[in-house]
Amino acid sequence: MAEPKKELDADRPVAETRETACCVVGGGPGGAVLALLLARAEIPVVLLEAHEDFDRDFRGDTVHPSVLEILDQIGLAERLLKLRHSKIQQFTFMTPDGPVQIADLSRLKTKFPFIAMIPQASFLEFITKEAKLYPNFQLTMGARVEELIEEDGVVRGVRYREKDCWHEVRAALTVGADGRSSRLRHLTGMEPFKTSPPMDVLWFRIPRKPDDPEGAVARFGQGHFVVMLDRLEEWQVAYLILKGSYQSLRAAGLEALRNSFAEMAPEYADRIVHLTDWKQVSMLSVESSRLKRWYLPGLLLIGDAAHVMSPVGGVGINYAIQDAVVAANILKGPLRSGEVKTDDLRRVQKEREWPTRVIQRFQTIIQKRIIANALVPNRTFQLPLVLRLLLRIPGLRNLPARIIAFGVKRVRVEN
Repeated sequence: MAEPKKELDADRPVAETRETACCVVGGGPGGAVLALLLARAEIPVVLLEAHEDFDRDFRGDTVHPSVLEILDQIGLAERLLKLRHSKIQQFTFMTPDGPVQIADLSRLKTKFPFIAMIPQASFLEFITKEAKLYPNFQLTMGARVEELIEEDGVVRGVRYREKDCWHEVRAALTVGADGRSSRLRHLTGMEPFKTSPPMDVLWFRIPRKPDDPEGAVARFGQGHFVVMLDRLEEWQVAYLILKGSYQSLRAAGLEALRNSFAEMAPEYADRIVHLTDWKQVSMLSVESSRLKRWYLPGLLLIGDAAHVMSPVGGVGINYAIQDAVVAANILKGPLRSGEVKTDDLRRVQKEREWPTRVIQRFQTIIQKRIIANALVPNRTFQLPLVLRLLLRIPGLRNLPARIIAFGVKRVRVEN
């Protein structure tokens, strides 16, 4: 395992140095929830976010039942659901033979049998507002971490830039929750093991009418695959393409994209005319990867920083927050004592690694058996027979819904 890299001059003048128990780098769902849970446990925590605000388009907006159950434990779920949102209960594939329901969350035994579609900016503002109620929580926006502070082989915090000034946060534990392009992971030199998903995703939005169906709908045909997510007045559209084909698709022109979508979803053909500029389209290069080791002395990586999830099932936020809950459960005691041992960090990975490996395996199977085949040009695609049979068996048909809702293992906040 590589030691942390030093990319800046350690003697550079620093405008400010703060001391805290835990420094969390990355204000996404995992980092924000971890900071909130630590603050509630009366542990001093600093949360650093590189951007000036949380408002960025086409971020994951799915708040799954597992996350709602976690928030319900700490008295926040009902208040969160007062924010404007839509609900997804069913996932349906529109096939040449008619609709096939893949998952129905309404049959699950949970207080929250649905996925709440809440803009991630609103979710993060809600969580950090709650965290600010605790005096031992500090949030710094626009803090671009550039260097790890390392002393005697142990990470002791970070240096970051804010408005052309250098600052330090020194901490007993530093947590990297800074996403798939993690700066902290880069600074350590840790390289993830990567798989090769067969697709990339184009995201865009079209208008939604009040009498449109609700939930999530998947459509495929002639080498294309589309997933539509109910966003109240809009459909958020995921248009899947073969990996590496974006440039050729763009060269064919926006009209070709509109025509392809209209062919698969003719009842929405009048809406796709609202897509008039490539600036309305965001391209996600799909990746799936995980680190062999999620920690170094004094440093822990969680969420996409430790394991990038495919968008299949929309479980990335789900897993990042579950990582945060397990990390808080295990590390609260050591943080209170002021000494976080490497074995404590190893426990976090041990508890969260196998659920991650299992769900990534499920995603790989779906990508290879369903999505890759659906993206083959000039082929009439059918759902695999084994999947169609599984969905007819009462004891097994709820399995896809349970995996989407909770992953392979529920987690709870420990007091």
